[in-house]
Amino acid sequence: MAEQDHQAVIKEAVAVLELEAESILAMSRRVDGRFAQLVDMICDCTGRVIIGGIGKSGIIARKIVATLNSTGTRSLFLHPVEAMHGDLGMVCPEDVFLALSASGETDELNILLPRIQVVGCPIIAFTGNGDSTLARHSDLVIDVGVAREACSLGLAPTSSTTAMLAMGDALAVVLVNRKHFKSDDFKRFHPGGALGHRLARNVRDIMLTGDAVPSVPCQTPMADALKEMNRHSLGVILVMDGDGHLAGIITDGDIRRALAQNKPLNTMIVDQLMSGDPLHAHPEMPAYDALNTMERHQITVLPIIDHDKNVTGILHLHDILGKGEFKFNGK
Repeated sequence: MAEQDHQAVIKEAVAVLELEAESILAMSRRVDGRFAQLVDMICDCTGRVIIGGIGKSGIIARKIVATLNSTGTRSLFLHPVEAMHGDLGMVCPEDVFLALSASGETDELNILLPRIQVVGCPIIAFTGNGDSTLARHSDLVIDVGVAREACSLGLAPTSSTTAMLAMGDALAVVLVNRKHFKSDDFKRFHPGGALGHRLARNVRDIMLTGDAVPSVPCQTPMADALKEMNRHSLGVILVMDGDGHLAGIITDGDIRRALAQNKPLNTMIVDQLMSGDPLHAHPEMPAYDALNTMERHQITVLPIIDHDKNVTGILHLHDILGKGEFKFNGK
């Protein structure tokens, strides 16, 4: 692709992003007391938030359900067609039914509304058409309308689904604050077994410290450094300057490459082989961020330093995954 074509592609992508961003900003200026009523309604209900939609709106509905469930608001996706074939039995008078349709004229959804009214739970509409069938059958209408879709044909739901999703996120976040949902509650809903528990902790809680950290001063002969590395069996040795700061790191890979190049390891000092300014983490970093760093750079060990650049520990991949507990074959 020529440079001119690249620039045209970039310009088109930026135009889409700007249009969708403008759609959300325009919608934000229309948020009013009806949104506050919706929040009160959900906080006061003793049932669940049942969300229904068809097509792309159905996909957005599922995402909103997932976000609400993970942040303390019990929710359930109801497929309008399946509801007409028995799944309507999941809806109770204590629930709140949230219907998603940009046009408000989705037949499969609208045909369900009288049945929801018979059940007796309130109906809330996320729609861009206040005069639609959906709006007329709803107890409360939240305006998620957009001026136009980002699709150049004006056909594929783009800006409208983005706006709908953003309004769902706004609802979930407001409910988090109204319900005083805490980070500990979030972790309780995202246990992920022992691995999830470790990933939810900070690096300081699982890193190796003190004598468990393999380190040598600058100017140490490589022969002595290799003994220290072998004693700890982590596959690395940290090189420290005179102030106790991290000067560099030597890994098993560095040693293998040196041997392949016939370098005289026995007569070298660590300064000649180490990699300066190595990747590192901080004690307060979440373990999952450290794991992402390891995965991104394909490494298994991270030195841990504080904000004064003092080495406080070292973190191995096994300390995150749990040595002997986590197996990639799932057994």
